[in-house]
Amino acid sequence: MKLLFAASECVPFVKTGGLADVAGSLPDRILAHLGGAPKKKKTGRAKERKARPEAPQVLTVLPKYSSTRLTRLSLELLPGRMLIPVGAELEEALVWRLAGKKPAGTRGSHTVYFIDNEKYFDREGLYGTAQGDYPDNDERFIFYSRAALELCKFVDFTPDLIHCHDWQTGFIPAYLKTLYRTDAFFNRTASLFTIHNVAYQGLFPRERFPLTGLDWADFTPDKLEYFNQVCFMKAGLVYADKLSTVSPSYAREIQSGPEFGRGMEGLLKDRSKDLSGILNGLDRAEWDPAHDPRILAGYSLKSKDVFSARQKCKKDLQAAVRLPEDPSVPLIGMVSRLDPQKGFDRVVKVLPQVLNEGNGTQCVILGSGQKDIEDSLRALAVRCPGQVRVETGFQNDLAHKIYAGSDFFFMPSQFEPCGLGQMIAMRYGSVPIVTPTGGLLDTITPWDPKAGTGTGFVALEMTDAAVKTALKAALKTARDPAAMRKLVRNCMSRDFSWDSPAEKYIRLYESTLQKVRG
Repeated sequence: MKLLFAASECVPFVKTGGLADVAGSLPDRILAHLGGAPKKKKTGRAKERKARPEAPQVLTVLPKYSSTRLTRLSLELLPGRMLIPVGAELEEALVWRLAGKKPAGTRGSHTVYFIDNEKYFDREGLYGTAQGDYPDNDERFIFYSRAALELCKFVDFTPDLIHCHDWQTGFIPAYLKTLYRTDAFFNRTASLFTIHNVAYQGLFPRERFPLTGLDWADFTPDKLEYFNQVCFMKAGLVYADKLSTVSPSYAREIQSGPEFGRGMEGLLKDRSKDLSGILNGLDRAEWDPAHDPRILAGYSLKSKDVFSARQKCKKDLQAAVRLPEDPSVPLIGMVSRLDPQKGFDRVVKVLPQVLNEGNGTQCVILGSGQKDIEDSLRALAVRCPGQVRVETGFQNDLAHKIYAGSDFFFMPSQFEPCGLGQMIAMRYGSVPIVTPTGGLLDTITPWDPKAGTGTGFVALEMTDAAVKTALKAALKTARDPAAMRKLVRNCMSRDFSWDSPAEKYIRLYESTLQKVRG
C-alpha cells in the first residue's frame, strides 16, 4: 500500500495542537503494521510463509515553516521546482526531502517532504499571531493542497490513498474529484478526511473563491458554499471518499446538533455510513514515567513503590512552582490550551468553591492561549494564595512534572474530540476529573469504590454543580490511601499505545479503497 499523509503540522518538526501528535506518530505505526513480518500458516505438517505483499511506502508532506525544527537533520533539496496554480498566478514551490527511520523489523519506507515557499510559510506563526489569523490563510493552504498533489508527480509516487487532516487539507479531496478527476495519475487514488476539531472550519469570503481554481458551479450549498463563504472543512466532508474523527463519542456528537456539529451536523448525518470514530494513541516513548528525564523519580507499575516515587515528584512540582511543599495535600493539575473549549469559565467558578473548603488542596495550571482566560486565572491565583499557581507559555519540563506530581488531572471541557491530556495523566498515575463529552467518555471509566474499578471521576452532566460534585468526590477519595493506590494502578494499567488505532486505520484504508475500486 502507498499512503500519503497530508497535515499542516507534525511532531517533532512543528506543533500547535494534538493534530501534530497524530501526524507524527500514526504514519510509523501504520508502516510497522503493514510492513511487519508476514504471518505463518499451517499447510499439512509444514509451516509455510505467506507470500509477502508489496512493501508499504508512506509519505508525509508538510509546509516548511520558518519555525520548523530541522536542526541536525539531513535535509536534501530536490533539483528543480514545482509551479503551483493559485488563482490566476503560478507560485513556486521547492521540495525538501528527509528520509525517515522505519520501525525496527519492518519493510517499507517512510519519507517526509517539506513544501518550501517563503511568501506563504516564512512567518512568525503557523496560522497567525497574537493579533489574529493571517487573512490569506485560504491562499496559503490552497497552495499547500495543490502542491501536495503535484508533489506526488514530482517524486513519481502514485498514492493508493491520501489521508488528509483537518480544514487546512480539505481541498485535497475536492481537487481529486474536480481538477484531477480525469488525471490518469490519480485515477485509483482514494481519500480519507479526518476531523480533529469541527469547530475550526477554514471560512473565507466568497470573493476569495477564484483562488481555488474551481468553477463557480462548485460554489453551491451542496458543495463548497457555506452561508456565502468558502468552507475548507466542508470541502473535505463533501468530497472525501470516507471520513473519520478522533473518538467514537465525538463521531456521534458532531451529528447530533449545532452545539457539537457547528453547522456541519446535517452533512455529517447524511454521511454517517462513511464516518468512523477512532481514538488517537499516545507516544509512549515521549510519555514514559519509567524513563522520563524531566521528572525527579522514575516509576512504573513494576516499581517497588510507585507511590513514594510520585510523592517525590509532587514535592518537586510544588518546589518548582513555589507552592508549600506538603505531599499530604491533594494536588490538582491542568495542562491545557487556554481556550473557551477547555471549560475555563467553569474552572474559575467552581475551583475556588472547592479550594475554600479548608482541606489545603493545591492546583497548578499550565497553558497558553487567550489573554482574557489567562487574566482570569491569574486573578484566581491571587484569590487563593498558597493554593493556586498559574504558569503560561510552552514549558515542556513543567508539563511532565505536573503529570507526574499531581494527584488529579482536571479537564472540564465543553467538548473534547479526543483529548491527549487525560491519556498522559493516566499513564503517569494522575487520576482524571472530567466532563462527559467526546474522547473523555471513551477513555475514562467512572470510579466505583465498592468494586474498586474505574479510572477517574466523570461529571454526570455538563453543569457547574455536576463538575463540583465530581471534584468533591475525587478529593474525598484522596483521603483514602488504599482507594487512591487502586485508582492509580487502574489508570497506569490502561494501554493507549498507537497499535490498536493503527490497526483500525488500516481496516478503514482498506474499506475506503474497496469503495473506490470495487
